[in-house]
Amino acid sequence: MKSKNRAVLRELLSFLGAYKKTLIAASIALVFTATVTLGIGQGVRLLIDEGFVAGSAEKLNQAALFIIVLALLMAIGTFLRFYFVSWLGERVSADIRLSVFNHLLTLHPHYFEENRSGEIMSRLTTDTTLLQTVIGSSASMALRSSLTAVGGLILLFITNLKLSLLVLVSVPLVLLPIILFGRRVRALSRKSQDSIADVGSHAGEIIQQIKTVQSYTQEQREQRAFSNHVEEAFDIAKSRISQRAILIAVVIIITFGSIATMLWVGGNDVLNGAMSAGDLAAFVFYAIIVAGSVGTISEVIGDVQRAAGAAERLFELLSEKSEIIVPDTPKPLVDTQPSMHFNNVSFYYPSRPDQAALNGFSLKISQGKSLALVGPSGAGKSTVFELIQRFYDPNVGDISYGNTNIREASPSDLRSQIAVVAQQPMLFSADVLHNIRYGNPNASQDQVIAAAKAANAHDFISDLPNGYDSFLGEHGVRLSGGQKQRIAIARAILKDPKILLLDEATSALDAESEHRVQQALENLMKNRTTVVIAHRLATIRQADQIAVMEGGRLIAQGTHNELLTSCKLYKRLSELQFQEQAQANINS
Repeated sequence: MKSKNRAVLRELLSFLGAYKKTLIAASIALVFTATVTLGIGQGVRLLIDEGFVAGSAEKLNQAALFIIVLALLMAIGTFLRFYFVSWLGERVSADIRLSVFNHLLTLHPHYFEENRSGEIMSRLTTDTTLLQTVIGSSASMALRSSLTAVGGLILLFITNLKLSLLVLVSVPLVLLPIILFGRRVRALSRKSQDSIADVGSHAGEIIQQIKTVQSYTQEQREQRAFSNHVEEAFDIAKSRISQRAILIAVVIIITFGSIATMLWVGGNDVLNGAMSAGDLAAFVFYAIIVAGSVGTISEVIGDVQRAAGAAERLFELLSEKSEIIVPDTPKPLVDTQPSMHFNNVSFYYPSRPDQAALNGFSLKISQGKSLALVGPSGAGKSTVFELIQRFYDPNVGDISYGNTNIREASPSDLRSQIAVVAQQPMLFSADVLHNIRYGNPNASQDQVIAAAKAANAHDFISDLPNGYDSFLGEHGVRLSGGQKQRIAIARAILKDPKILLLDEATSALDAESEHRVQQALENLMKNRTTVVIAHRLATIRQADQIAVMEGGRLIAQGTHNELLTSCKLYKRLSELQFQEQAQANINS
């Protein structure tokens, strides 16, 4: 645990180290403010001994002026300390949030299958906000209190040794509960943050699937489930709060009990002439400073512990390694003939290590040709798409782009050559222009409109309230399935890729739109390497080659007519298609 704490601290210091000048300025302001605060004690001593007791109005005025000047300097120092430390808190938390997000974009898809998006978002938002609060406030208070506590103890010894020994005895009594309860608070803080992430994750999923929840009338069931998550988080928070409350109460009892004891001993010394009233007043001032500082430390220690838990969760994300390894010197993909070749590939999804998604799979995807992947559900068609884009690496065998093994190339370089139109396209919570231009951020509006026209999307976009500037809602919820599909096709057209991956890209369209979009796709597919996951017979027949898959294996390859006579599985799938099409014609 200690080594983990040190690792978290090193990571945090590396972010703070980027702003050394601001950190130094904040430290100077911190030390200056603490020093000035302690100097007020000497002003109190002068005020009493040389003013009140000596009966000197001049000395009284000088002591009062001295205290006022120190108060002014303390205000200036506090202003600078607050500004620099708050700036550091905001800046470092923003840097960590940005680093975590940038790192998340490089991780392999399997990571997001194993970890819930709600929990990741909780770390990215809630944890960084907590870290900002602690760095910009609580940590500063803890450091300032530590300095004043140490400085106060030194001045206590200088002022009166006997009373200081009483303070020295009480310090371990105060530190012991801080250390003991601090560990518990940190463990509970981590658990509390995890429970809050569970609450956010559950709520996000239910809101996203609200139509399903309402369609199956499961509102009350989800209310009870969410209530259980909330109550569990509250119970953990209660435990954390009670530990902090006990810590604060114990520290207050010990601290002010020690002060009362010192006042009693010191009061007797003044009555006996062993020390002056001014020295006792200064000693009490420093004792109160030390007590207040220790009290502040005990209060913020919980926040610091929570921040340590938050930092640990964030740096866990930063330390996560992608399973897709980028070579140090990637080979450029400059092949003008972008064919692809699967060479004896076997692949197991990490979540299903005992079940092969592809097994001894070999396939040549010829340059400039269209290849249809056909087979029953679970045959491995979608897996081929995943491996082509290098979202995963095969366990056995290799995949080449032209003459280059894709493991030797940069994944971003490979994916820049590919455009995908999925069966269920995902759109961003933005306007139409942003969603289409995602295929080519540098495209002009005229190019976007041309792509939309080619995808048969321009007419319905023009009818939207704000045309291409119309907001589509979360995941494009304001569009029909066919409209979302055409937006996705326009995005792929705008990218102008060398390789097209189409997952039955026209399946969500009506007959008329399908015909027009199919024409646009045919123009786009000319002299372009295209792989299609095909279910419709019309799509299959137009392919230059058809690959029949079953159980992760390639069992046949050829043209439509060839496979009708040579492959029983393909013939059966074709007959089913004919039957479905005939039934659809009868129903229509």
